[in-house]
Amino acid sequence: MLKQIIKRFLPDHQTIKRQKALKMFGTVLHDPNLWHLNRKSASGAFGIGLFFAWWPVPFQMWLAAAFSIPLRVNLPLSVATVWITNPFTMPPMFYGAYLLGTTILGAPEQHFKFELSWGWVVQSMGTIGPAFLLGCAICSVVFALVGYFGLNAMWRYSVSEAWRKRQERYKQQQS
Repeated sequence: MLKQIIKRFLPDHQTIKRQKALKMFGTVLHDPNLWHLNRKSASGAFGIGLFFAWWPVPFQMWLAAAFSIPLRVNLPLSVATVWITNPFTMPPMFYGAYLLGTTILGAPEQHFKFELSWGWVVQSMGTIGPAFLLGCAICSVVFALVGYFGLNAMWRYSVSEAWRKRQERYKQQQS
């Protein structure tokens, strides 16, 4: 059941392989494990995607893809999972990471006004940066582990429920 839900949202691997932008990877993308959807590949991809979703960098999808290939987990799922952080979810997620960082460092919460400029980013790394980056690092690891083990457990439960229902149907047919 869980496999069908995930497959419904993932693109066809043949379509992805034909993308001109991905030709630079050559035959690396022809590894079937990158496209196969099983418990190991899905939970690994979900963990990788959640890990990089908490990184405050603009190329999260590339990082998720770069780690998915050598670890041989589902590539589209890891890249898609990164989109948990999007323009709507980033502010509360990253603010929460900042608050976590200030709590762990014991630093006072500093009030700041966000500006979309390189100068603001450089200046804020000296003030709120350490707490923010520590919070992002902790959230990255924690959410990756929770996502990996959580999806793994959900997958196992889904398979065991399918087996149980199949056995019940078999017993009903026998009687």
